[in-house]
Amino acid sequence: MVIRKIVHIDEDLCNGCGQCIPKCAEGALQIVNGKAKIVSETYCDGLGACLGQCPQGAITVIDREAAEFDEKAVEKHLDADKAKASQTPAKPQWPVKINLIPRQAPFFNHANLLIVADCAPVAYPDLQKNMPGKRIMIGCPKFEDARGYAEKLQEILKLNDVASVTVVHMEVPCCSGLKWAVDKALQASGKQIPVKQYIMTIGGELSEQ
Repeated sequence: MVIRKIVHIDEDLCNGCGQCIPKCAEGALQIVNGKAKIVSETYCDGLGACLGQCPQGAITVIDREAAEFDEKAVEKHLDADKAKASQTPAKPQWPVKINLIPRQAPFFNHANLLIVADCAPVAYPDLQKNMPGKRIMIGCPKFEDARGYAEKLQEILKLNDVASVTVVHMEVPCCSGLKWAVDKALQASGKQIPVKQYIMTIGGELSEQ
């Protein structure tokens, strides 16, 4: 043990949003029982790359007695995580309708969501092929409640560790309600999650906005 700089997480402030996790290149941080925690002191270099990522201000760097940072241990830890991820099959997702999908589920963790107007996959059959590895959710803001979508999506974003959101809708005014619902949900969730928007043109092409 030595006296050195190391990350400190105030559990009273931490809400488990997980925004700090991707910034820790050493993999020292994980969400455990709804809170961010250092899984091993030897993985934390104390440089504080995760500082400024916490919307609750729960992360600081302090001087205290801790095990020394071990770069070789970090390499083994990251290699083990990669091996585990490659061998773990994707968790199944069902259903896909926004109104039916659960608010919290294992398949949302670290997921890249694809939120699609339900006409789009029919008009563009190769949609999922061109956007692989995403968890799909479909809906129609014209015939269903866009405000209800916003409330449901807010809870999904708040309760799960979602990595990104991609929205695809048709080139008609009523379809834009889907992006509106995502924007409202993200704002209300208090999280900073990257969002991309694609519009299916009348000519059958995907246009990124």
